[in-house]
Amino acid sequence: MRRLAGLLVVPLLLLSTAACGDDKASDSASTEKGVPAITAGAKFGEKPTLAKGEGDPPKELKTNVISEGDGAKLKNGDAIQVNYLGQAWDSTKPFDNSFDRKQPFDLTLGAGMVIQGWDKGLVGQKVGSRVQLVIPPSLGYGEQGQGDIKPNATLVFVVDIVKATQIPASAKGTAVAQDNIDLPKVGTETDGKAPSVTIPKSDPPTKLVSNYILESKGEVIKENDSVVVNYVGLLWKGSKAFDSTYQTGKTQTFPLAQVTLKGLKSGLVGKKVGSRVLLVIPPDQGFGNEAQQSIPAKSTLVFAVDLLAKM
Repeated sequence: MRRLAGLLVVPLLLLSTAACGDDKASDSASTEKGVPAITAGAKFGEKPTLAKGEGDPPKELKTNVISEGDGAKLKNGDAIQVNYLGQAWDSTKPFDNSFDRKQPFDLTLGAGMVIQGWDKGLVGQKVGSRVQLVIPPSLGYGEQGQGDIKPNATLVFVVDIVKATQIPASAKGTAVAQDNIDLPKVGTETDGKAPSVTIPKSDPPTKLVSNYILESKGEVIKENDSVVVNYVGLLWKGSKAFDSTYQTGKTQTFPLAQVTLKGLKSGLVGKKVGSRVLLVIPPDQGFGNEAQQSIPAKSTLVFAVDLLAKM
């Protein structure tokens, strides 16, 4: 079973590809505490300008707290929202930053959504902090590099920790009757394990189905929200599971504005945080006539989704 997150959501820098922008370079070459100095925009929330690193970079992960916030300490499993700027140690030009996009980056800490240097370097830092990470190649993109990032590059990031949310193990709420015998039945257990999904032998519906299994009293999800989910995905035909976050024990964060699977986005918008939802996605709102990994062309998809949090 292969993870399909890259097919559901437009990849972001730290998930797969690096993007270069028109960031202004810093001509200054100086260091503070053994890391490249911030020569402008030093305050939390400001887009920083980084100097080029001097000499050989550190061989181990280095974390420098520029300004400490007064929020909770980050733990693995937290859904966090950050702004960042990234630059190679031996460069004066950033390869990417979220400040220009005016959209913080969402991730689940410790879930392997980002390079290891982020997962390791941000644990224990407080919400509201500005942190500088110097990440050796072994915890970055290694010998292969990535996009404009050269092989064996040491990376320098300035990260503003904007928000963090503790993620519950399961959806919880009022069980909703599942009376339609022509639709899949989803388990209502709330033990944090994958719910059972039983798909009928009848023909699948031709229109999108988005039904509550457990209905919470949480906030309504909007189309520009980022949602933290656990889910299992199955093919209607043959009831074969093709993807599951439960197998890895790691939640997935979906920035809904970047979700490319039409039925997935349409089925989650308007639902309440904390709920469990059944989605049945017909081919015209799924992958259509294109086969994707283990999903044949013209497949009807079934998802049981726990909406654990929104950012």
